[in-house]
Amino acid sequence: MCAQDLPIVAVHVAGNQRKPAGLAEHDFTRQDAALMSVQHWSRHRGGPRIPQERKAALELHGRRMQPRDQVLAFYSMGRFGGGMRRRKFIQAVLLSTALPPTASAQQTAPGSRIVKIGVLWHGDSENELVKTYGDVLTRTLSDLGYVEGRSAQFLQRYSAEPLRLRELAKELIDQAPDVIVASSDLAAIDLKRATTTIPIVFATSPNPVSSGLVESLAHPGGNITGLSIIVDDLAGKRLSLFKEAVPSLRRIALLADPKWSGFALDLSSNSQAARALGLELRLVEVPSPEAIAQSFSAIAQEGFDGAIVTGAMALLEGARLGASALSKKMPTTSGAAESVPYGLLMSYGIDFSDLFRRAAGYVDKILKGAKTADLPVEQPTRFKLVINLKVARALGLNMPPLLLAAADEVIE
Repeated sequence: MCAQDLPIVAVHVAGNQRKPAGLAEHDFTRQDAALMSVQHWSRHRGGPRIPQERKAALELHGRRMQPRDQVLAFYSMGRFGGGMRRRKFIQAVLLSTALPPTASAQQTAPGSRIVKIGVLWHGDSENELVKTYGDVLTRTLSDLGYVEGRSAQFLQRYSAEPLRLRELAKELIDQAPDVIVASSDLAAIDLKRATTTIPIVFATSPNPVSSGLVESLAHPGGNITGLSIIVDDLAGKRLSLFKEAVPSLRRIALLADPKWSGFALDLSSNSQAARALGLELRLVEVPSPEAIAQSFSAIAQEGFDGAIVTGAMALLEGARLGASALSKKMPTTSGAAESVPYGLLMSYGIDFSDLFRRAAGYVDKILKGAKTADLPVEQPTRFKLVINLKVARALGLNMPPLLLAAADEVIE
């Protein structure tokens, strides 16, 4: 910052302690007063010292003088002699504005309200993925000014069990938060059932219209909005990349939980993509995490060439999926990059961390007065291709150089 960056206030303190025209009372800060002193000194260099007027200018509206204010007052009262030049005075002003805020300035202003932000997580608190997305969400909110313990209180509840989510939704509502973030479609549905007044933001939903969360993507209506993970031809692109990585691919198993809200859409889109590529695809239902290992054993015995994992399972059960895929030497892909390090061959899909960053943006808008009904549901804009080269070697696959070059991340 340099002197020319400072807006020069076109009035001076001496004989007229008025604020500049056009500034509201709350806009007139001690920095304005300091700059008025700069202008006054430039016009009356070497003139009479007016400490009371300087002090009044720095104590406008009852603010007590802080250390940086005292620096300004010290210079403006001419304690260094009437011969001090304007350049040195401006340097003092710049120095004072660079000083860190005092403890009192860092605290929440008197009378301001700490907002309560609820979060309902479809996953255990110790789940690494939940921790990752939780860090992304709270860090982004903090960057927007909602700091835990200072300007915001975070009310977070966790459960991987769908039935327990309903109980936790009611528990959150009883805490009367100002807004609630739902990490999944199921969490959002339970919250919507529990309240019609508290604003809700869903971070991920496979199809918020068909699940009844919103009236339409453009006009959500009601007290809920957020981010959809519907993307045209995402399944086709993922399957095409998978076939490129596994040239012998002919028969594919689609592992999916029939209870997932996006189940029908996933089955339809992957079936169409398989037919377009001349591949045979068969559904294998995985009703619980405990059924993952058994499902991989079954498709290995039946001679499938590869597997696609969809739904919340692809995000939350990376360790089980990876271990089972590796033990059966089954090339496996999904839409969740976070599961690839555990033993999947690859993934192509949405950058879910980005969705939680954008969910924080919705929260900010709502807390600043926006209505959920007026905030359109947004769709993903960032996608990632991740390849696990270590798994490829274990499966005896030579990954095409062009495919590796196109990857956003390659795990060695």
